[in-house]
Amino acid sequence: MRTFGHNTIDAVPNIDFYRQTAAPFGEKLSRPSLSELHDELDKEPFEDGLANGEEPSAAEEAAALAAKEGKGGTVKFGWIKGVLVRCMLNIWGVMLFIRMSWIVGQAGIGLTIAIILMATVVTTITGLSTSAIATNGFVRGGGAYYLISRSLGPEFGGSIGLIFAFANAVAVAMYVVGFAETVVEMLNDVDALMTDELNDIRIVGTLTIILLLGISVAGMEWEAKAQIVLLVILLAAIANYFIGSFMSTESKEPKGFFGYHTAILVENLGPDFRDDETFFSVFAIFFPAATGILAGANISGDLTDPQSAIPKGTLLAILITGITYVFVAISAGSCVVRDATGDHNDTVSDTVNCTDAACTLGYDFSICKEGGCQFGLMNDFQVMSLVSGFGPLISAGIFSATLSSALASLVSAPKVFQALCKDNIYPGLGVFAKGYGKNNEPLRGYVLTFCIGLAFILIAELNIIAPIISNFFLASYALINFSVFHASLANSPGWRPSFKYYNMWVSLAGAILCCVVMFVINWWAALVTLLIVLALYIYVSYKKPDVNWGSSTQALIYNQALTHCLSLTGVEDHVKNFRPQCLVLTGYPNSRPALLQLVHSFTKNVGLLVCGHIRTVTRRPNFKELSQDHARCQRWLNKKRIKAFYTTVFSDNLRHGTQFLLQAVGLGRLKPNTLVMGYKNNWSDGDMRDVEIYINTIHDAFDLQFGVVILRLQDGLDISHIQGQDELLSSHEKPPIGSKEVVVSVILPKDPDSDSCPSKTTSNQSSPLSGKPGNKSISECQRVSLTSPCVISCHVKSSATETKSPLSLTDQRLLETSQQFKKKQGKGTIDVWWLFDDGGLTLLIPFLLTNRSKWGDCRIRVFIGGKINRIDHDRRAMATLLSRFRIDFSDINVLGDINTKPKKHNKLTFKELIEPYRLKEDDMEQEAAERLKAQEPWRITDNELELYKAKTNRQIRLNELLKEHSNAAKLIVMSMPLARKGTVSSALYMCWLETLTKDVPPLLLVRGNHQSVLTFYS
Repeated sequence: MRTFGHNTIDAVPNIDFYRQTAAPFGEKLSRPSLSELHDELDKEPFEDGLANGEEPSAAEEAAALAAKEGKGGTVKFGWIKGVLVRCMLNIWGVMLFIRMSWIVGQAGIGLTIAIILMATVVTTITGLSTSAIATNGFVRGGGAYYLISRSLGPEFGGSIGLIFAFANAVAVAMYVVGFAETVVEMLNDVDALMTDELNDIRIVGTLTIILLLGISVAGMEWEAKAQIVLLVILLAAIANYFIGSFMSTESKEPKGFFGYHTAILVENLGPDFRDDETFFSVFAIFFPAATGILAGANISGDLTDPQSAIPKGTLLAILITGITYVFVAISAGSCVVRDATGDHNDTVSDTVNCTDAACTLGYDFSICKEGGCQFGLMNDFQVMSLVSGFGPLISAGIFSATLSSALASLVSAPKVFQALCKDNIYPGLGVFAKGYGKNNEPLRGYVLTFCIGLAFILIAELNIIAPIISNFFLASYALINFSVFHASLANSPGWRPSFKYYNMWVSLAGAILCCVVMFVINWWAALVTLLIVLALYIYVSYKKPDVNWGSSTQALIYNQALTHCLSLTGVEDHVKNFRPQCLVLTGYPNSRPALLQLVHSFTKNVGLLVCGHIRTVTRRPNFKELSQDHARCQRWLNKKRIKAFYTTVFSDNLRHGTQFLLQAVGLGRLKPNTLVMGYKNNWSDGDMRDVEIYINTIHDAFDLQFGVVILRLQDGLDISHIQGQDELLSSHEKPPIGSKEVVVSVILPKDPDSDSCPSKTTSNQSSPLSGKPGNKSISECQRVSLTSPCVISCHVKSSATETKSPLSLTDQRLLETSQQFKKKQGKGTIDVWWLFDDGGLTLLIPFLLTNRSKWGDCRIRVFIGGKINRIDHDRRAMATLLSRFRIDFSDINVLGDINTKPKKHNKLTFKELIEPYRLKEDDMEQEAAERLKAQEPWRITDNELELYKAKTNRQIRLNELLKEHSNAAKLIVMSMPLARKGTVSSALYMCWLETLTKDVPPLLLVRGNHQSVLTFYS
């Protein structure tokens, strides 16, 4: 590709690089990756076809365009037909014709305008918020659900999407029943009822919804044409009313219509609430007439340019309909009196003293004060028919208003539901995601909406469900407003709406207003709505759908986390707030489940847990594989509900990798203070250089003021060599070039983004396996894992296809013990051998464990060293200390015989253990001994053995006491012996740890950094 006159694969900015995979317009292109531009050149840099960033020829572009057009035929709507017309038809409901005059009679012209303006303020703010969200990126189908879910996340979007789709489905029934009632009234006037009124409503309603379903299924184009026809009828009816208001006749005067008169305007200016009506009750009746502003947004997937159409169409529709309602209110209040008898003989006589507007116009309707009048604003719902120039056209307008709203809802519900099902928020609803035809019509959704609507039509009593429907719509409006406030508050760089006429605080006020209106309309319906939203929110939160839409919730969480992290850095650590923050050398998280589960038990919701993984390499590391493994392992931890982070580094050995992690892991105060490792069970079978690295890693942790915890299980910890040890273990990728790794079982990955967490064993030598088919199988190989302190014996067979072989008894036992901390421990003890004061970490960890339900039945027993003649005194002193620390314990044992000499056979066993690692400098020349010690610094000198004879005997004796007192314990927590750096050799220290921890229950060696972590001060 030629860029700026030079040949390069680097690409210039292109919109197609930023498309999502499922982009409806245009094809997604991939820009050259950083590796393609930065890595060393291979012999064949590109595969067949175009290189990334290279442009196709003109002929290829023409062919692609023709193929795209061949698939065409999709019907898309502009802002007038798609949004403006739909919103106006939905907002101009039946309320305009049969309730507006009654509202004017009750509230008066002044308060009616106030009611209209209040409702318009709510819808306008919501319209502005909708416009802001709709212009902050490409909008797909799903309307309110899509806008809310992509802004606030699947929890809010999923809950609102379901009730919004249901509300639209039931709204179909509500509008159809309104239409059917009008038809049945007309039939009743001419004595043409088929059965009785209730059943006639059901019959007419059923036939109507079948007709509407036919129009909808025929396609969006037919539905749009039907909407245009209905709009023409509706506009004609409104025009007919205004024309009629200037054509007063004497025949209409007894019914209260006198034409425009100042006296009537002044009289109807103030309120006259009757029948226990109030301002808010009248507002509650009117407000549903102002809803419907999302009718255009609900078919966002069928709009040519949703970003432009939704703001223009929605806001203009709110303006036009709001002005219409105000003019109708002023008009009705200026030419029709509140009460009229309908009797031509009720004219003013000289004997009657009346002062109202009707009197000035020659009529006396004072009898209406006693009740019983059937005409006027307060009594006649058909005032608009009376005023209009041609009455039947008003009936046609009522039909148009109800049918258009029903049709809009019948289209909206399936579209929103289809979008919800496509996102798979609720398992089992995926069947409704399928679309048909060129417009991807949700035919199954239409049928479901039809069934729901028909069921409620057959009930024919919607007085209870109607307020809930209004509240469902208002809940959607509230969340749309809150979405804008939330996105602005999160201050995410991705929040850049091209529609600028919004304000976060206005949107928040709009959300609060919507909630207030919900309770004003119907308090119990508002409570029901909130409970349903809350229940669905909790369900979706619990299920945790695997979606990532970059919601403002994520952005706000990040903001808050960053703010709190920074604020913590300004506060000094206090002993009362100490919590163990553990860096655990797990390797891959699923490699050592017992270690991970035990540490998670005392850090969950208390402290930080970081799974550290050191990848040993000899040549160039594969950083791409590193990032893929990181994402997979973090997902694995999340899926297992382990509250931990995973981090990995490349290094040449365990010690250097641990140094990197100890120094670099963490953020401010959220930084590990304790290193947790597995015990190196088979250390004696491997290379002693690895033991030197292992022991020096412990020294490094102490140098950096970390506490150190080592877990030993007699069967070991590492299960990564066992094929199929985890149900999510579906991929074992090949090691990178130069990596010291041997793949024990090879299963090709299904998906690089899968949740499987690879599990590999690493070798300190180059791999003896080769891919050639003729190689002999390697019967047995010793593998020393440098990612954690364990040595693994494994059988590796060189075969084209790896088959599952039955597990050995050793592996079966290893698998069983690896899960022992996952289950409830039952009644037992945690024995704490607090031999040396390390600041209290040895005591704090078992206390935190007993706070967990898994360990709740275990009791703490404390063992301390002491003298035989001071046992009671030492026990009382320790009991006092523990009670001041407010730590419950079941028993305190003072070990008076701790300094007794160990048994001879145990001393002999220790002597045999150290024999291979002794330097034996007395048997060689001094120069040779020094040279050997320099080459193999782990060797034990005779001088060292003599110097630390007492400490050696103590480790042997402590093991005897452990077997005597704690053989039945669920867990032993013991003070870790320290070895002075540079004085005690690695082999001797390792022999101490081996002798101390051999053949006992699960044992946790703990040594804090000797800073207090417990206090008895408040």
